[in-house]
Amino acid sequence: MSEGLVVIVRSLIGFFSLLIFARIIGKSQISQLTFFDYVLGITIGSMAASLATDLSSRAWPHWVALITWAALGYVMEKITIKWRYAAKFLEGEPVIVVMSGKIMDDALRKNNYRISELMGLLRNKGIFDVSQVDFAILEPNGQLSVLQKPENLPLTPKDMNIKASSSGISSELIYDGMIVEQNLRQFKKDKKWLQKELQKQGIKDVSEVFFASLNPAGSLYIDLYKDRLQNPVDIGDYKGPY
Repeated sequence: MSEGLVVIVRSLIGFFSLLIFARIIGKSQISQLTFFDYVLGITIGSMAASLATDLSSRAWPHWVALITWAALGYVMEKITIKWRYAAKFLEGEPVIVVMSGKIMDDALRKNNYRISELMGLLRNKGIFDVSQVDFAILEPNGQLSVLQKPENLPLTPKDMNIKASSSGISSELIYDGMIVEQNLRQFKKDKKWLQKELQKQGIKDVSEVFFASLNPAGSLYIDLYKDRLQNPVDIGDYKGPY
């Protein structure tokens, strides 16, 4: 019975400590949390749980550790607010992963992202064709912000009393310089057809292509390793003074 009472008291201490720390550290929504914030929250919660249930040790070391981690979290939050370079280092910065319908493969690699993950995020936005995207930006919290090209913005064929047919879902024909023959056969195409289509766009070899897809409507999307973009945009944070 005495142990149960101790657990109740320690749980109350841990609970209200967490409540106070959560109010002090910030009010970011779960969707806005960075990976660092997420790990910090888990660690502090784990310490509060140990404070409540670890009866083999005294409570005050757990509580001191809890206060220390919460205080450090608060200090780091203030630093990232006042010092932009620290925010860039700790929280990351937005990165353009699609520009003018072209996939920025170098940006994907630097952020350890695969094409399949990018395509999944685009589909979550209701976009099944990369060529419709003007800009896609990977935010520090892992979410994808998408700006469609002007002709793909929300003026629908229905608004214009135009009957539109479905373009279907695109399938990969080339992935990281390699031909996906199974998908070619699905569209009743062969390598010769694909080579001709590439040559039409001045592409001599499949190894130049980072990603290519085809939809049932016959629209072929091609993205090269070396994208032919003029005046690429950089939305990264400023580089100084620090």
